[in-house]
Order: sequence, then C-alpha cells, then structure tokens
Amino acid sequence: MAVLLDDIEWGQPILPAVSDPAWESEVKRRVGRAGQVDLRVAPNPWMRRLCLDIATKRVSHISQRLFNIGTMVTAQENSCRYCYGANRAYMKILGYSEGFIGRIERDMHVAELDNKERAFIAFCRSLARSRPRPAKADRDALIAAGFGPLAINEMAMLIASCCFYNRIGILTACPPEVGFERMANGFVGRVLGLAGPLLRKLDARRAQNQAGATGDAEALAAGPFGSIVGALAGLTGASMMRTAIDDAFASPVLSRAVKALIFAVVARTLECRRSEAEARKILVVEGLDAYEIDSALASLGSPRLSEKESRLLSWARNTVYYQTAAIQAETRALAAEVGDAATLEAIGVASLANAVVRLAFLTE
Repeated sequence: MAVLLDDIEWGQPILPAVSDPAWESEVKRRVGRAGQVDLRVAPNPWMRRLCLDIATKRVSHISQRLFNIGTMVTAQENSCRYCYGANRAYMKILGYSEGFIGRIERDMHVAELDNKERAFIAFCRSLARSRPRPAKADRDALIAAGFGPLAINEMAMLIASCCFYNRIGILTACPPEVGFERMANGFVGRVLGLAGPLLRKLDARRAQNQAGATGDAEALAAGPFGSIVGALAGLTGASMMRTAIDDAFASPVLSRAVKALIFAVVARTLECRRSEAEARKILVVEGLDAYEIDSALASLGSPRLSEKESRLLSWARNTVYYQTAAIQAETRALAAEVGDAATLEAIGVASLANAVVRLAFLTE
C-alpha cells in the first residue's frame, strides 16, 4: 500500500523561492494565487510554464470526479507530501467525506465507487508505480471495463503529468501548503464541503468551457520523442507535452547530450526500449556513437560530459524509484555541487523523462 500523508518524511526546501512579480501575476490570473511550487520553478521558463499548464489542465474524456481522485492517488503513490496534501485538501473542499478519501488512500473497497472507477484507481497506482510499467494487457482490461481509447489516453496523460509535478515537489522539497490544508480541514472547509456537489458541478462546467484545442497528430509527432507524444492526438492540452520537450531541449542551462542521457537512463531503468531509442536518436545527432551511448548507460558517466554533468546521471536513475527522504538528501548534495540553476533544470528534465517514459505505455 502507498504511504499515507503523515508518514511521508519531508526535508527542508532544497531550492529557494524566487520572486518574479510578472510571473506571479500570470499565475494569479490563471490560478488565483502563486503556490510554493510556482516560486521554486520561477527561474526556469520552460519548467514554470509546464507546471502552470498542468495546474490548469482540464479533462474531456474522463469525469472531473476521476480527475480529482486520480491526482490525489498519483501524488500518494509518488509520496509527494506537497501534492498529496494539497489534492487531499481540495477533495475535502469539494465535499468528499473523510471516510471516502480515507478508504481510497488505504486502497480499500469503497461502496460509492463503481467497477470503472475501481479500475481507474488501480491503473493510476500501476502507472505511477511502474513496477513494471503497465502493458497492452492492462490497456485491454481498461477497455473491457468500459473506457474508450481516448479516455485511456487521457488517463495516462493525467498520471504522467502528475508524475512530473509530483517529482518537482519532491526534488525541491517544496514546503506543503499548510494554510490551505488547515483551512480545508477546519470550519471553513466543512462549510465549503456542504456546497461540495455544487462546487463539483461548477468545476466540471469550467472544465468544459476551458477545454481548448486538441492536439494534432502530425504536430505532436514532430520533434524529440514524437512517436510517444503523437499518441496524445485528440486530447485537450496535449500540445503542452510537445512544447515542454522542445523547450527543455532548447534550454541552454544543461547540454542537450546530458539531457538526452538523463532520458535514456530513466528509459532503461523503466525498461522502455521505445523511449531509449528516441533518446539515442538525439545523442547520435550530438555526436555520440552506439558504443559511447552504451558505455554511458552502463557506467552512468561519459567523457563527453563535464564532471558536474556526469554527476547527474546516477542521480537521475534514482529519481525513478526512491525513498523520499533519501532522494531529497541526494538532491540537496547535488545542488551543493552543481549550483541551483543546474539542479533546477536537472530536476525538470528528470521529472519530464519520468512522465514521457510512462506515456510510452500508450504505444505498446
């Protein structure tokens, strides 16, 4: 069973909160307030855009109820104290009872759930955990439970996006939103919870109104990891993943070679041949031959990289499966060695790699 909220070990922040008034105004316009994650990723343009896009993401092919449950379950499975606490509190405000939430957390039978919802929760846990990653048989089981192909693709994108966001929270040791959690669990939260059914209807209506354009297959497939991102065609917000990958590899903070190697390390750790092959394409363009790539993946180092960049590869492998306290301690040591800017971008690239490799499930 995934760890419960109060059992997650959580360290002091690893990276500082950075004030950027123009960025905070944009966040407030779209979300209402700038959270702790927004302040930690503020110095990195592509990371902060993706975090905000995920925070404002809406769904079209699954219900808002599944969206709310899925974000909490995935955060719990990833042991992100920041996201888990915030999503749990939000469910309380939406009127979900403590008993309902608690039974989902403990993976117990919940009478209020139907078979489709139980299958969805099991899939959230399976894809987030990826020990091993789900296979075609898992997709077939979801279809048998009554989900259509676009709904399954949207579920995978939701979970992968949450895996990215959860790792940002974990790897920066982002301080929990304790004020929001306290409010949700106190008198104000109970009052708001009484209006939960109405709030959920408004949330669903807002999702419909903000659905936006769906991703075009040709545009999504154009660029690194195109064979994976292309599988998101037809989904609202799919272009955010295409844009994030392109912008991450265009960022000058770390070399393209080390970023591609981080993707390859994550892919190999998750035993995803397609994702590793996509990363190898980039590395060939960067001048590495097959022997050099194999050697780098075996040794988690490369003479093509600087000493500081080589340090990132073993750390990136440990972002796939981890104990929260241990990976935070390792990330803290990394920041002391390579500096805040390189650490922040490395956190973003490793988190994005963990998301994209999980999305590759859709191509299998």
